[in-house]
Amino acid sequence: MSCSSTTAIIFLTHPKFKNFHFLTIGNSIRTKQTVAFPKTRINPLLLSSTAQRMAVEPLTSGASGRINALFSLRALRSLLLLLNAVVLLLLLPFRGKANSGDNAGKDERQESGRKGSASTVVRVPWALLPWRNATMAVDHEAASAVRRSQAIRRVFQDDDDDDDDDTVREFCLFSTARGDTLFTQSWTPISVQVRGLVVLLHGLNEHSGRYTSFAKRLNANGFKVYGMDWVGHGGTDGLHAYVHSLDDAVVDLKIFLDKVLAENPGLPCFCFGHSTGGAIVLKAVLDPKVEAQVAGIIMTSPAVAIQPTHQIVMALAPVISFLVPRYQITVANKKSRPVSRDPQALVEKYSDPLVYTGPLRVRTGCELLRITSYLQQNLRKFTVPFFVLHGTDDTVTDPQASEKLYKEAASTDKTIRLFQGLLHDLLFELEREAVTDDIIEWLNCRV
Repeated sequence: MSCSSTTAIIFLTHPKFKNFHFLTIGNSIRTKQTVAFPKTRINPLLLSSTAQRMAVEPLTSGASGRINALFSLRALRSLLLLLNAVVLLLLLPFRGKANSGDNAGKDERQESGRKGSASTVVRVPWALLPWRNATMAVDHEAASAVRRSQAIRRVFQDDDDDDDDDTVREFCLFSTARGDTLFTQSWTPISVQVRGLVVLLHGLNEHSGRYTSFAKRLNANGFKVYGMDWVGHGGTDGLHAYVHSLDDAVVDLKIFLDKVLAENPGLPCFCFGHSTGGAIVLKAVLDPKVEAQVAGIIMTSPAVAIQPTHQIVMALAPVISFLVPRYQITVANKKSRPVSRDPQALVEKYSDPLVYTGPLRVRTGCELLRITSYLQQNLRKFTVPFFVLHGTDDTVTDPQASEKLYKEAASTDKTIRLFQGLLHDLLFELEREAVTDDIIEWLNCRV
C-alpha cells in the first residue's frame, strides 16, 4: 500500500476466498497484485443451536438495515392507524360533550349513586397521569444501570483473562450537560511506546466493547485506544438504541475528545467511526476546532447516505417522530440484512445483551435520515485527512455514497478502499485481519 496523499485501491476477492486481488491507482502508478489467502471452510457442526436458529430467523444489522422498511408506505399506513387511535383515546374523556348538561349531570349522579358515593366523576386522559411518566423514567434508568454494570464487568473480566499482559483495559464514567452518564473505556499498551491515539465510535445498536480485538491490534502498533458508548448504547444512559438527537452524540464526542487530548498532550489523535459512528465523526470534524485537534479520521461502512422508499416520507418523518418518537414498527425488523459472512461473528453479535436487536424506533430512524442529509449537503467542506473503507455488497449503508465522499471532499489527503463481496461489518468479516492491516498501515504513514 502506498503512503501517497491521494490513493484509491479496489480489492477483489475470489468467490471462494482463495485469492485476494487489489488494484492501486495513484497519481501516476497503477499496479495490480495478488495475495494468496488460505481457504476458509465453515463446518456446520461447529454452529450451535443458537446459530442454526439465527440462520432461519432474520438478523438485525449495524444500522439496523431497516430504514427503508421503517419509512415505507406500509409502515406509514400503520403509523396513521396508530395516530388515529391516539386521537380517539385523547377525545375519549370528552365524548359526553354532545349531550346536554342536565343529561350529563343526571348520568353522573346515577353512576355515583350506584357506587354509593356522592363524588363527581372526573375523566382524565391516561397519558396525563404523572405516575405513568415517572414509572417509565425509572424503568429506563434501571435498564441503563443494568447495561452499565454489564459493560463494567466485561472490562474487569477482559483484564483478568488477558494472559499476555500487553494491554491494560480501563473504564471511566463522566456526566454530560444534559445529566446523562457516559460510559467510556480505554486500551493502553504496556510493552510498546505510545506514539498515537485513536478515539473509537461504534455503530448503531452496538457498543465500543465489541472492538476489543481491534483495539489490541492497534495497541501492538503503538496506539492507545479510547472508546465511547454514545447515548442509548452500551453502558451509557438512555433507552436502549433510542436516539433523541444525534447532535447529542456529536457534542459528547467533542467533550470526550477534549478529555482524551488533555490526558495525552503532544500525541497525534485520530478518530475511528463505524457506520452511524462514522457519520457522527464526519459531522464533528466539520467544526474547525475538532478539525484542528485530529490528525485524521478512519471510517468503515460510514452512513453517508440513506435513501427512503418514497420522497413523501422525508417530509412526514419529522412529524411522525415528533408525535410518536419511541414507537417501534415491527415491519422494519423483518427487512433485516446480514452484516457479515462469518457465522461465528453473527452468533457473538446477536447473543450479546448489549447489542440491541429489536425494531428500530421512529425517532432514531428520522435522526439517521437527518444526519445523512446534512452530510450530503456538506461533502465539499471536508478538508481533514481521511481513510474510508467499504464493502461492495453492503446493503446497510451505501458504498457508492463513500465513493461520492471520496470524490467530492476537498481533502488533499484522502484514501478509499472498496472490498469486493464484503458486507457491512468489515472488522467482523472473514478478511478482518486484512482490513485491520490496511488501517494500521494508513496510521503508520501519518505518525
